[in-house]
Amino acid sequence: MAPQLNTTTEFSVVKNEVELVKPPKPTPSEVLSLSTIDNEANLEAFSKAIYVYQAEDETKSHNNVDPADMIRQALSEALVYYYPLAGRLKRLDHDGRLQLTCNATGVPFLVATANCRLSSLSYLDDIDFEIAENFVFPSPTSDCPFVLQVTKFACGGFTIGFGISHMVADGFGAAQIFKALAELSKGKELSVKPVWERERLVGTPIKEPLKVDKCPPATSPYGMSSDIEDEIFYVKSESIKRLKEEILSSGSGNITTFEILAAFVWRARLRALKLNHDGKTCLYFATGLRKLIQPPLPEGYYGNAFLTSAVELTGKELEEKPLSEIVNMIKEKKKDVLDNNYIRNTIDVLETKLVNRDNEKIKATGALMALTDWRNLGLVSDEFGSGWKIVNVTSLPWECFGSVDLVTFLPAPKSDPSLKGAVGILASLPKQAMPKFKEEIDALN
Repeated sequence: MAPQLNTTTEFSVVKNEVELVKPPKPTPSEVLSLSTIDNEANLEAFSKAIYVYQAEDETKSHNNVDPADMIRQALSEALVYYYPLAGRLKRLDHDGRLQLTCNATGVPFLVATANCRLSSLSYLDDIDFEIAENFVFPSPTSDCPFVLQVTKFACGGFTIGFGISHMVADGFGAAQIFKALAELSKGKELSVKPVWERERLVGTPIKEPLKVDKCPPATSPYGMSSDIEDEIFYVKSESIKRLKEEILSSGSGNITTFEILAAFVWRARLRALKLNHDGKTCLYFATGLRKLIQPPLPEGYYGNAFLTSAVELTGKELEEKPLSEIVNMIKEKKKDVLDNNYIRNTIDVLETKLVNRDNEKIKATGALMALTDWRNLGLVSDEFGSGWKIVNVTSLPWECFGSVDLVTFLPAPKSDPSLKGAVGILASLPKQAMPKFKEEIDALN
């Protein structure tokens, strides 16, 4: 449930006019191409996250430092290095690919003021997403790669609404950009300098016809386009430990929290959506290839550098197989990306689809579960200036895989000690399916 506002006044957020933050000195004027992976149609979405900063001493004025001014200045300085983010995206007519025109147009920046304290919103822990939308930049134009919103609260704390086109940066890339902002806000040098070099991940078209899977996907009786609910569920560390012990007792080798929860949530969605057992259901998950590809990508590469692996089962198999067997299937599939030939061939397949204009967005059906993991991106370690500490970071639902087919693992908020070591699960499901999904998660806890 969303937290209740601990205030007698009606909640409101007042937003200033949008301004464009530009680099403080001339930057290269050029047109940059994106990689094959960057051009993947399902990445054509805006990823939004909210970082929550609590004032360490709410009685102090933080040396009269305005967090919005501090972040605006850090952003301007960062654009000297990350100047493509101040440019604009353009789709080419002849092949549908994207290019980024570096013209220092500027990053849309919005300052807002909320009439409440962060504590009245429980530091956005389990926040109502309708309220959370007030703290991120409203829908930017499709050609804009990056936006920021800073919202100031009555307690002296603030939030940063961070929005970035997934076609420009993946999770690690976004975390790198955010870290740069944090370092510059404290007057530090960048620990990592950005690298573009998208040509390193451009494939070669394959001449032979690509194989087409003819197995029909599983279907759900629920609609996937309207009346969708978004919720974050937390699986506590004790529950994860208990489930891991159960699976290990079946003779499985070393297993990770990701593998365990991926299998569990995949099955929970099958049951919640009432997918038919004859059809195929598929789990997609990303594996980073920055250090796996040969030669490795340079440190500072912030483009999309991952491949999506797929584990496929019929609904009947997903329901009836022991969870330990599903965990092991996921574990084995992760090993594909250890093979450089596999990496290169997969990029070539993606390039072939681009050339053949066979690069359409996957529409949400419920049969697919695309899983992304935000827990190890360093999202809760970056401090801005001095006098504030980060206590939470949360993702908002975004239009990738129709949002319904996307599940995100999140780090636990620091504001609640009882959730130490927990994993947040952000799920978007039809309203009729959400109670059953919640029942499955509650059973685990």
